[in-house]
Order: sequence, then structure tokens, then C-alpha cells
Amino acid sequence: MRISIAAIGRLKSGPERQLVDRYLERANGAGKQMGLSGFDIQEFGEARHDNSAQRKAQEANQLLGCCPEGAKLIALDERGRTMTSPDFAQKLGQFRDDGARQCTFVIGGPDGLDASVRKRADLVLSFSPLTWPHQIVRALLCEQIYRSITIMSGHPYHRE
Repeated sequence: MRISIAAIGRLKSGPERQLVDRYLERANGAGKQMGLSGFDIQEFGEARHDNSAQRKAQEANQLLGCCPEGAKLIALDERGRTMTSPDFAQKLGQFRDDGARQCTFVIGGPDGLDASVRKRADLVLSFSPLTWPHQIVRALLCEQIYRSITIMSGHPYHRE
């Protein structure tokens, strides 16, 4: 199953970029054995409309455009479901085992996600009810994707 991330906002060079790159490199190396590949990020600039609803709608079109028909969509949103790392790994494994060819994670812009994205999502996931900058969310997501691969591969999980 191909793993991709679609995000509003561009990640500049710096510690967040280095962290994202490090976890995606690890995921790419270990993921093949678990039937996971890709690990790419598509970035989009923030919409420029004056109105928040119009910005979110334009950004939704860009984000949903990255999720081909039949792909699983996981939307990151502070109002979403919280999960443990093993539960997250189990969900990714379930998507893979059910024959999904792609799983796309979407990260919205400063205004959040349009309702159409949450409605289309197979899972609305929250890392916390706190609001996080998109740069940090990407690093958290990439770390959890890598952690999921290690959990799926049977590597001892530090909480067990």
C-alpha cells in the first residue's frame, strides 16, 4: 500500500524538515517488508481567498485531488479520534490487508479542514485537541507512520 501525505503549507528547511525526512527515510527502508511504500508528501500553498469558508473549500479540492478513488483517506483534525500507537498501526495494517492500494493523510491549513474532507475521510484522527503548526504535525505523523511499521514488524513496543 502506498502511503502519501497531502498538506497545506510548505515545509521550509530546518529542524522540522530534517525530522520529517529522517522518519520518512526510515519508513521507506522498513516499510517494504510490511507491504508499505511511497512515503511522499505533496505540499500546497495556503489559499488566498478573503473568506475562511472559501479558503477551506479551495484547499479541500487540492487535498482531495491527491486521494485517488479507492484510496483510504485519513484526515488529521483536532476534533478527530485519538488512538494509541498500536491501534494506529493496526488500522494501517487493516487498510493494507483489506487491499487498499493507497492511504493518503491530509493536513489542513490555518483555518482547518473543510467539512467535505472530514466527510470523505475513512478516519478523522487527532493527535490532541490542541492546535499544532502544520510543520510539527508532519513530524508527528511521519514518526507515527514509522512507529507503526516497527510495531507491525514485531519490533518490541516500549509500552508493552
